[in-house]
Amino acid sequence: MVVGPTAKRAVVEHFEDDVELGQRRACRLVGQPRSTQRHQSQKAEIPGLQKRLLEHAAERPRFGYRRLNILVRRDGFKVNHKRIYRMYKEHNLTVKRRRRNRASQAPREAFPAAAQINDCWSMDFLTDSLVDGRAMRVFAALDDFSRRSVTLEFDVAMPAERVTRMLDEAIEIYGKPRRIRGDNGPEFTSKAFDTWAYERGIEHHSIRPGKPVENALAESLNGRIRDEFLNQHCFRSIRHARDLGADWLDDYNRVRPHSAHDGLSPEQFLAELRGPLGDHAAPHAPNSPTSTTPQASA
Repeated sequence: MVVGPTAKRAVVEHFEDDVELGQRRACRLVGQPRSTQRHQSQKAEIPGLQKRLLEHAAERPRFGYRRLNILVRRDGFKVNHKRIYRMYKEHNLTVKRRRRNRASQAPREAFPAAAQINDCWSMDFLTDSLVDGRAMRVFAALDDFSRRSVTLEFDVAMPAERVTRMLDEAIEIYGKPRRIRGDNGPEFTSKAFDTWAYERGIEHHSIRPGKPVENALAESLNGRIRDEFLNQHCFRSIRHARDLGADWLDDYNRVRPHSAHDGLSPEQFLAELRGPLGDHAAPHAPNSPTSTTPQASA
């Protein structure tokens, strides 16, 4: 457990007042530099900042200090990341890192980045379980350009026909993508899925077997879903998971800061992209006219 200088200061003061040790010896026992112990901050406290930071940290326990800094600045506090970092360490809010397998050093093939809204959607599955032990599948897809998640669904089974229905529902809301990318799972390699993509004029791309990095954006979204949602809840039923998932998805698209957009959420990024000209300022894929995508840049 990492103890910050503020906590060490209190221990040193306890040794001085109650145990009657000298400051030099107390600092040596605690591991606190004397210069730190004797330092008096010249900065005035910002009323309400600490309380708001702790509230955000409690609501989003997997957020680091940089994203928490963005959230408190949105609340109107004029503070830089250094002060937030000090408070973050003092209150021991550091996110524990989960061990990861060593990444392969083999060369990777880079896919061209999406140049506009609905240029490409990436999709993938996750697996979780309900409290009664039943397995649950999670399907998620996002727009590569805006990083907006276009669908998040939960069920005990999801054949290709179910996946295509969910994608059709997302297309009705956000418009049709020019390309769609997935791995080599049976849902994405079936005749039903290929037929669906062909009939709608959508290019279907599959990554090379054993190369999940080629579907990096979907894998990144999966990591956020796992870390910030699935690992934070116990699901009584599929409906319970769907209700909580709908709230999380709305928060992810509208509120959660995204590093690819300099701290803006996907919806905020699209709002800035539109600018004062409205929907006509946002780029659209050639086969996705503005008239059919009322929320494509909402």
